[in-house]
Amino acid sequence: MATLTIDRENQPNPKASIDLYWLPLGAGGHFVRLNGHIYEAIIARREHRLPLALYHSALEVRLRGERTSIETAWPIPDDNASLRGVVVEGPVFSHAAGRFRAFRYEVRCWRDGIIPDLRWAVGGPQRVSSDEAKARRVLELVASVPALVWGRDEMGAGDMWNSNSVVAWLLERAGLEAASIRIPDGGRAPGWTAGIVIAASPLHGKGPGSRRSEGSLLPVQ
Repeated sequence: MATLTIDRENQPNPKASIDLYWLPLGAGGHFVRLNGHIYEAIIARREHRLPLALYHSALEVRLRGERTSIETAWPIPDDNASLRGVVVEGPVFSHAAGRFRAFRYEVRCWRDGIIPDLRWAVGGPQRVSSDEAKARRVLELVASVPALVWGRDEMGAGDMWNSNSVVAWLLERAGLEAASIRIPDGGRAPGWTAGIVIAASPLHGKGPGSRRSEGSLLPVQ
């Protein structure tokens, strides 16, 4: 079960929270699960170890009575991006492949949205922070997530960019210590380190991609 270091800079504010979920990779779909198993088998053999369970992360942010789900998804189900709160799209495997929807991922900041695999989350919601300013900052940052190539290490971070990178990047840029968050026992989260490293880079890892932000994602005061 995941163990988190909770942000305690300020007293908990019932008006705000940031919850992290660890989801078994591909829990709700055969395509992602199969590819994940193949990938982990190759890496485990290369590193002379047994394969580990792979995890995908997502966030739920509550601010002033409104709930927003934040998740990165690939493959993209259809072209109705606005219905899922999509604010960023990026290429998978290569920039050239990203011309086709089958090889693009999307970052969702979806007010009252759903995280499809939430019922499989290991350990349930893990409270990362109850600080209102940090919750607001995470929501402000989502549309600025670097649209780097999924599955590659363009920034020399020593780890590939993917959905876990997005969550780690958001937490770090919001002033939370993503490095202190432990992955569930017996598993690993590829891409987590990339998010931490790129968040600390001078350019914050801003890469080419498509922005779909339309107005503020924050609750009305």
